[in-house]
Amino acid sequence: MRRTLIAILVATAPVALYAAALAMPAYVTAAVADTARPDADRVADVNRKPAETIAFAGVRPGMVVGEFYPGGGYFTRMLSNVVGAKGHIYGMENLRWDDPRADKALIDATKGNVSIEVAAFGTVRFPKPLDIAWVTQNYHDLKIAKYGVVDTIAFDRGVFNALKPGGVFFILDHEAPPGTDVAGIEKLHRIEKAQVIREVTSVGFKLVDEGMFLRRPSDDHTLPIFDKKVQGQTDQYALKFVKPLGRPKP
Repeated sequence: MRRTLIAILVATAPVALYAAALAMPAYVTAAVADTARPDADRVADVNRKPAETIAFAGVRPGMVVGEFYPGGGYFTRMLSNVVGAKGHIYGMENLRWDDPRADKALIDATKGNVSIEVAAFGTVRFPKPLDIAWVTQNYHDLKIAKYGVVDTIAFDRGVFNALKPGGVFFILDHEAPPGTDVAGIEKLHRIEKAQVIREVTSVGFKLVDEGMFLRRPSDDHTLPIFDKKVQGQTDQYALKFVKPLGRPKP
């Protein structure tokens, strides 16, 4: 009987793990399934894995989220749906993007719980303390001077101060080769995970989790992310940092 039970458990383990991997909060799956989302965004879902991303970051109804550089609002619309009427998304957009005000108007017109400010790159300014600060595929851009000169340590410190105690700083970006310098970051639009961790933890954050759902070992880290050989299939890390409870401002 014991051997039979072991055999059943072994046989069903992959199914159980697969089911666990699919387990998502209903508010996340509903946000991703929203038919009002642009068609291009929905097509991108297969590569960007928004459900896994939002669930890993820990966004929940009622939260206040500061989203850096929402662009066309790929995540903004879903985050808005998740936090709902009792929450709010405060977007911080870069004045020196190609047309940040057009993106701002587009998103503002579709979501009542979204506010977007256009300001100098690296600005950290929110009207309320945040539950989550969110940067997806843009932390590396903070190193590219043509978008605006940013002291990333000062930026990280600003995020730390903008968060509630226990708040989350979520960063998702493209992995770079070891030793990639600023010139390499600008060329590749990638940044080493180790560098991000080193910078963010230097201002008081604690790294508490890493999401593996966008890791792609086959990616050639030496290619720019826009190279057709890897575009949409880059190796990306998801990092969850927490502002410790009771930690004074750095």
